[in-house]
Amino acid sequence: WADQRLYRLTDGSTVPVAVTPEPPVPHGWRYADGTVTPDGRHVICVRETPDGDVRNDIVAIPAAGGAATVLATGRDFVAAPRVSPDGRRLAWLTWDHPNMPWDTTELWIADLSSGPTADSGTATGTATGSEGGTMVLTGAHRIAGEPEESLVQPEWAASGELFVVSDRSDWWNIYRVAGVDELLPVHPVEAEVGEPAWVFGQSNYVVADDGTIWFTYARSGHARLISVAPDGSTVDRSTPFVRMHHLAWDSGRIVALATESARETSIVEIVPASLHADDELTAGPAGFTVLRPPRDLGLDGHSISRPRHINFPSSGERTAHAWFYPPASSSAVTPVDELPPLLVLIHGGPTADARPEFALSTQFWTSRGFAVVDVDYGGSTGYGRQYRRQLNGAWGIVDVDDACAAATFLADQGLADRDRLAIRGGSAGGFTVLACLANRDVFTAGASYYGVVDLSALARDTHKFESRYLDRLVGPWPEAAALYTERSPLTHLDGLDRPLLVLQGLQDKVVPPAQAELIVKALRDRGIPHAYLTFEDEQHGFRIAANIVRSITAELSFYAQVYGFTPADPVEAVEIAFADRLAPEQ
Repeated sequence: WADQRLYRLTDGSTVPVAVTPEPPVPHGWRYADGTVTPDGRHVICVRETPDGDVRNDIVAIPAAGGAATVLATGRDFVAAPRVSPDGRRLAWLTWDHPNMPWDTTELWIADLSSGPTADSGTATGTATGSEGGTMVLTGAHRIAGEPEESLVQPEWAASGELFVVSDRSDWWNIYRVAGVDELLPVHPVEAEVGEPAWVFGQSNYVVADDGTIWFTYARSGHARLISVAPDGSTVDRSTPFVRMHHLAWDSGRIVALATESARETSIVEIVPASLHADDELTAGPAGFTVLRPPRDLGLDGHSISRPRHINFPSSGERTAHAWFYPPASSSAVTPVDELPPLLVLIHGGPTADARPEFALSTQFWTSRGFAVVDVDYGGSTGYGRQYRRQLNGAWGIVDVDDACAAATFLADQGLADRDRLAIRGGSAGGFTVLACLANRDVFTAGASYYGVVDLSALARDTHKFESRYLDRLVGPWPEAAALYTERSPLTHLDGLDRPLLVLQGLQDKVVPPAQAELIVKALRDRGIPHAYLTFEDEQHGFRIAANIVRSITAELSFYAQVYGFTPADPVEAVEIAFADRLAPEQ
């Protein structure tokens, strides 16, 4: 973060050496998703530059150090540059506004060679390094990516075959690229092998040296590991994990992050040559080896809440999904005549998903007497493209319906106190929190972390990646300005009469502090009980430990005051404006 330069660390050295030059302005040149050419002479990666309008290019950088040269440009976004094993071809992904990478992307390839000149087109170029020679990218052309098709994670096999993940079947599955727009399915499954490209470098499959493809997906909280040999034979293995991700292939082994529901993430190693032929992956030499175990948190099994996947009816005869966590504690017991308060979690994105992975931020609540439900409202990832598209044109409607439906479903089941239904969420989740509180009477309290208050302000003032995101979720901007106004919580403040906690990072460029201040002013003007906490050194998503602790304990204090209980562990109280207006019975 200090300078955004790329560094090289030589074996045996503890001092990194800068490879890229100083940027012209602080944090000016930003690099990501890099790969090294087979001869080791160049790094090919994505570079973002703030030259007026932010520009995203694929560049080549001499590994020995030197200036970057643009190889591919002219599109709004580029990602995943991948060099073929022989170093002769480059594949990468592109997309343009108003699409997001889970809407429509294209897979491009070009020839990569040494030579004195560059192609004259705007999409190719030449890279020269002091020790790297000259790189020439020629013949760039689109190889796959139809309208309304999302492609992620291109990968080369040692044979020179190219693979990519596509959602053309409704599910993100792996395909072999056979020709222009000719994709051949490797092993179809009704599950997501890919995931939304919110960040670079996600990996849910690898291609082994012998051409075998190893991939993973999760269904109903159980991760599976599948191998597909070059002859088409497959082995489908269950695992003890809820999810495996960030797969990497190295010298005959697979390394991955493995998550569970009752302990933190571990790093595991799998040696395919040593695996048993059965369908269960277990710990041991013939299964997986834990390279970095989870921390020992000192929690006994009775203090850990295990999630349960639930389906529930929602508006329009739809079925929505969620993960339910009952209260769990070895030291506190809920009175037999009292139902627990329910905390409804709304994930961000909104094109993200709820995952049944062990999270201290969830166990914090369940160990203190709360039931928790993490909602996968319509528009979430994990249930196919059609489910993901339910939110198109319906943000602020479908998500609100499903959040309310989850809470009332659990109350009807006798699993939560109908009078103590609270809702929390961050970013896009904060928008849903505010929309629920402003437009419905289901929830009795809420917490908005850097939530979207004014959709028009978000459309006018956010970073490049998400600057056209709302075109699909709401409508094209500014043509649909009236709809943006109608959907914004700020427009419906007359209905916002429940206690609300607002938390905001003052360095946030995605949802600027001005958005939080709009809602706080409105709450103050109407005399609604509320609290407002700001964090000077936080951006979008709190990352500093002390701030995370302060925010969640402040939230506990807030609910304690609203619902009239005393936290078992002492926490710093949060000051609630108009606290005297809380109902006496609370």
